[in-house]
Amino acid sequence: HHHYCGPSESGNGGYSAGIFAKHLDFPAEVTLRIPPPLDEELTVVQETEKAKLMHGEVLVAEAKSKDFELEIPAPPTFTEAVEAVKHYQGFEDAPFHNCFVCGADRKPGEGLNIYAGKVGKQMVAAPWNPAKNLSTNGKTVDSEYVWAALDCPGAWAVMPPSEVIVLGRFAVKIVEDILINEKYIVTGWGIERDGRKIYTGTAIFTEKGEICAFGKGTWIVLKENA
Repeated sequence: HHHYCGPSESGNGGYSAGIFAKHLDFPAEVTLRIPPPLDEELTVVQETEKAKLMHGEVLVAEAKSKDFELEIPAPPTFTEAVEAVKHYQGFEDAPFHNCFVCGADRKPGEGLNIYAGKVGKQMVAAPWNPAKNLSTNGKTVDSEYVWAALDCPGAWAVMPPSEVIVLGRFAVKIVEDILINEKYIVTGWGIERDGRKIYTGTAIFTEKGEICAFGKGTWIVLKENA
């Protein structure tokens, strides 16, 4: 649905991957093949350890079973995460102002309002206080929103000047339930760059610094429109 856009014409990558992964009965790594279309009916075709997300005959995304570990840097304190929002680049210079996760044009509660700003050299962080509209059962945040929250901070950690990057592949592991109206710290950091691919890590911690979920993203640098 267009409410969950990243770029205004396509679905937010993390949310789209998360909604796909929700239909699978295994922890998955999702590869986006095309920008996820909005307001269209998509079909999930599942096999044993893998699945495809189809828009008619067009392959939108693929998933494969994947369990993974990630080296996770220690998070800043919640106060430091709140402070980091002041340094969020996306208030002025964002390719996608209306992004469901990190768009500054979204009013509180209309998006995730996760504005990850620099903390030190290698990391970005933001506070997150999930609203109750992110929960079906009234207690825990639905998994697709956890995937979404783990998306954009990775991009802001590595956003290359004058280049646009989009999520190409994403694996997420949820360790503890994330509860509505609680305080969390979301972090993002760069792992490495290999040509047009950039690898990032993201994580969500409780206010006390306990890990709840983490993700590994592969971002694709779009070729400049010559």
